Amino acid sequence: MIYKINMLSQAAKVKGQGVLSAYEEQVSLVKEELNEKFIVVENKWPDADITHYHTVNLRYFLSIPFAKRNGVTVGYVHFLPETVDTSLQLPKICKKVFYKYLIWFYKSMDYLVTVNPYFIERLGAYGVDTDKVTYIPNYVSDTQFFPIEEENKQNLREKYGLDKDKFTVLCAGQLQTRKGIFDFIEIARQMPHMQFVWAGGFSFGKMTDGYKEIKEVVDNPPPNLKFLG
Repeated sequence: MIYKINMLSQAAKVKGQGVLSAYEEQVSLVKEELNEKFIVVENKWPDADITHYHTVNLRYFLSIPFAKRNGVTVGYVHFLPETVDTSLQLPKICKKVFYKYLIWFYKSMDYLVTVNPYFIERLGAYGVDTDKVTYIPNYVSDTQFFPIEEENKQNLREKYGLDKDKFTVLCAGQLQTRKGIFDFIEIARQMPHMQFVWAGGFSFGKMTDGYKEIKEVVDNPPPNLKFLG
C-alpha cells in the first residue's frame, strides 16, 4: 500500500533559516528514498493519509479538523516559546498570544516530531502528552555537504579573502544571541593567530534578538573575523 503525505510549510517566506533547510531536506529524502511507500505532495488541501505540519501558520491550524477526517496529523517541533524568546524581539502582548497559540497547535497534533531530545521534557511541562512525541534528528544530504579536495579549499579561501595558511574556524547559522555569536566574537579576539568565519545573516532583520549589538560587530569586526552573510 502506498501512503500519501501532504507536507505543509511556509518556511520559504524567510530565507536562510533552519526550518526551511530541514523541510527541504526531509521532502527530498522521502521523495527520493521512500517513493515505493509514500507519495509526497506539498501545501495541498489536507486529504492525505498523513498531513505533516512544518510551520504553525493560522491557515494550517484551521485545516487540522479536516486533515484528521482523512488521516493522521504530524507536527514538527522546531521551536518552543523559550527558543523564540531568545531569537526574536517581540512585544510582550504578541509573545503572550503567540506562545499560547503555539502550544495549542502542538497539543492539536496526533503525533509530534522534535529534532531536539531536550524538547520532549519541555513539551511535557507545557502540558503536551509526551507519549506522542518522537525524537528524530535532522537529516543532512551528503550530496550537498561533503569533504572537498585541498585544491578546492584553497580556491574558496581565495574567493572569500581568507589567509590560505591560517587555521580557520567556521560557524554556520543565523546571527542571533542564542546561536553563541558573542562567544564566537570573544574567542576570535582572544585568538588573533587564527581566523574565524561566520556564514549566515539576520534572517529576521531587526526583529533578531541582539540585533543592534551584533550589527555593530558585523560592521566593525576584529581583523581575524569575517562575516559572509
